Amino acid sequence: MITAISFVNADVHRIPEVAEKIAALEGVSEVYSVTGQIDLIVLVRVSDIDDVAGVVADRLNKIEGVTSTETHIAFRTFSKHDLEAAFSLGLD
Repeated sequence: MITAISFVNADVHRIPEVAEKIAALEGVSEVYSVTGQIDLIVLVRVSDIDDVAGVVADRLNKIEGVTSTETHIAFRTFSKHDLEAAFSLGLD
């Protein structure tokens, strides 16, 4: 599984509409509206690295209202949830 994180800037008057259209794309697992320099954070989860381009370059970037994107590919996942599961003895 390949995870990519895309930072998306959108026309300020269309952020909710853009977020909904992005969330409907196959391969997009989550879309967050955030504060700061960017408007949306998009999590893309696909089976192949080439599929990232299909989601981001071929579809997401073409949504009307998207003004720019910056995409990062995740190498590894580190989270409290994952670490707890790895060391769990199953004694809940």
